[in-house]
Amino acid sequence: MSWDQLISLIINGLATGMLIFLLAAGLTLIFGLMDVLNFAHGAFFAWGAYTGAWIYAGTGSFIGGILGGILAGIIIGFIMEKLTIQPVYGNPVSQILITMGVMLVLSELIKVFFGPNPVATPVPALLDGSWAIGNIIIIKYRVFIILMGLVTLTGLSLLLNKSKIGLIIRAGVSNKEMVQALGINIKQVFAMVFMLGAGLAAFGGVLLGPYSGTIQPGIGFENQLLAFIVVVIGGLGSIGGSAMAGILVGLAGSFMAFYFPEGALAVNVLLMALVLLLKPKGLFNFRG
Repeated sequence: MSWDQLISLIINGLATGMLIFLLAAGLTLIFGLMDVLNFAHGAFFAWGAYTGAWIYAGTGSFIGGILGGILAGIIIGFIMEKLTIQPVYGNPVSQILITMGVMLVLSELIKVFFGPNPVATPVPALLDGSWAIGNIIIIKYRVFIILMGLVTLTGLSLLLNKSKIGLIIRAGVSNKEMVQALGINIKQVFAMVFMLGAGLAAFGGVLLGPYSGTIQPGIGFENQLLAFIVVVIGGLGSIGGSAMAGILVGLAGSFMAFYFPEGALAVNVLLMALVLLLKPKGLFNFRG
C-alpha cells in the first residue's frame, strides 16, 4: 500500500467514524445516561437526512438543510418521548418493543412523504472538490465532516461537564429523587436530553447525504447497528468514549473495505463481542 492510499483510507475512516459518532452520541445520551433502550434512534438519523436533503434541494441552502434536519429530529424526538417513552421509563422490555414499532412506523412514513426510491444528495458547491498534496488527494467534504464531529464533541463535553444543565443531568442520572426534591422537574430534563440526542442523530443524517451521494429509506436501520456497536465499545454514557470508538469503528471499516469488503461489518461486530467479553463497561469508559 502506498502512502497516498494509506492517508486516503485514514481520512475516509475518520470521516465515517465522525458520522457514526454523531448518531452514537445521541444514543449514548439516551441509552447510557437515561437507561432508555431506544431502537428507533436510527429513525432520527433517516428523517434528518431526508428533511435536510429536501430543504437543500428546495432552497439551495445547505445550512438551511442542516438546521431543518436537526429541527425535524428534535420535533420527532419530542413527540416520541412524550407519547411512547415516558410511559415505559424503567421497563426495558416495553422500551424495546415500543421503540422497534416506532422505528418501523417512522421508516414507512419516509416512503409516504419522500417516496421509496433513493434520493440524490449532491455535495454543496463550497465543499465540493478536493485538495491535492503531491499524490495525496484530500476530499474537502470529508474534512468538513471531521471538523463537525470535533466541534460537536467539544460542545457536548462542555455542556455536560462545565454547564449548570450538565450538572443537573449528571445529578439526575445518579439520584433522580434528590434532584426532584430540589424542585427540579427531572422529567423535563430527561425530555431535553432525549430531544438533544434526536437532534444529534438528525445532524449526522444530514451530513451523511452528500457523503454517500444518495439516501434511501433503510439508512436508519443500517446505521443504527453501528451506533449500538460504538456505544458498547466506547462505554455507556461516555461522549468521549463514543467519539474514540466511532473513530476506531470507522478506521476498521475503511481498511476492511479496502482489503476484504465482505468483512467490513463483521469485523465491527467481532470487535464489540470481544469488548463485551473482556471489558463489559467499554474500552473508553470515562465521562465527557
